Amino acid sequence: MRIRVVSSKEEINSLGTGEKIIHLAFRPSNKDIFALVQTCPNVKAIHVPSSYIKTISNSTRMFLDMQGIALLEGDVWGHRKDINEYSEVKPAVFDRMDELKNEGLSESAILDRLGRETRLSKDLLKFLLKEKSKKSRI
Repeated sequence: MRIRVVSSKEEINSLGTGEKIIHLAFRPSNKDIFALVQTCPNVKAIHVPSSYIKTISNSTRMFLDMQGIALLEGDVWGHRKDINEYSEVKPAVFDRMDELKNEGLSESAILDRLGRETRLSKDLLKFLLKEKSKKSRI
């Protein structure tokens, strides 16, 4: 799964309509988030660093909730935007989710273990686990 990394407000208008998960590496204003949702109508989640998520207003949170868009807290560790505009969640992460689930671990235990193993944020892992279970039910 690919996460589009956006490092400035100016990049929002250049995004494609098919983006599903977007990491904002800057402090977004309400206007930036509204523009992002308008530019990317298929977005399912917006991933924002911990230090910036506190500045997102309640009205924006409510708007995202009404649109069915998850607001995730976390960072993309070790990603270099100058090399690739996407951060990749490797298929091995999803395989590991299945392994841990088959071992009978609870969701919180799976999230804890994967968080340590992958350095992905707990919010992102929880979202991916939820999306994976939606797809397996279909």
